[in-house]
Amino acid sequence: MADDHRMVTEGLRNLLEPEFEIAGIFEDGRALVKAVQKTHSEVIVVDISMPLLNGIEAVRQIKQIKPDIKVIFLTMHPDVAYATRAFEAGASGYVLKHSAPSELVSAIHEAIKGRIYITPVIAGDLMQAYKDGLDPKQDDAEILTPRQKEVLQLLAEGHSAAEIGDILCISSRTVEFHKYKMMEQLNLKTSAALLGYAIKSGIVTV
Repeated sequence: MADDHRMVTEGLRNLLEPEFEIAGIFEDGRALVKAVQKTHSEVIVVDISMPLLNGIEAVRQIKQIKPDIKVIFLTMHPDVAYATRAFEAGASGYVLKHSAPSELVSAIHEAIKGRIYITPVIAGDLMQAYKDGLDPKQDDAEILTPRQKEVLQLLAEGHSAAEIGDILCISSRTVEFHKYKMMEQLNLKTSAALLGYAIKSGIVTV
C-alpha cells in the first residue's frame, strides 16, 4: 500500500489484514517502486497524490518492471480525467476514499480474478467518455518523457535543482536542462507557468 497519510494506511491495514497479507506500507511513490522490485505482491493499493513521485507515474514504472501486478487506485479524485490516466497507466481498479470500505475489498478481489473495478460514482461518466471517443486527459502531458515528469513534480514540490539531482541520481545541470527543455516543448515562458502546468495536468495536486 502507498499513501502519504499515516492515518489512512493504518485504517486500511485494519480493514484488509483479516483477508490479505500486507507486504508493506509506503509514503511516497519512489519508495513504492523500489519496494515492488523486492517483493512478490499480487496487488498494490495506491493513492494518486503522493510526494516525490505521484501514484500514476509510479504505477507506469512498476508495470514496466512487473506487468502482471494488479493495481487499485484509492483516491479522493472523482474526476474522470484522473481515472482515465489511472487506467491508461495499468490500473485494475479505481475506488474513491469516501466509498464504503467494502468497495475496496471488492475491487481487490475483482483485480485478483483479472477483472476491472470502477467505483459506481464515476463508472457511467468514464464509460461515456470512452464511448464518445473523448480523451479527458491533457494531451500535452504525452509530450513529456517519464523523466521530465519526475523532474517537474519535484520542482513543483519546491525542491531545488541540487536536491532533485540527489533524488534522481543526476546532476543539477541535467535537472536544469530538463526544466528548460520542458518549457520549450510546452511553449511556456516562466518557471511559474511551468508549475501551473504541473498542477493543471495532474502531475501534482494542491
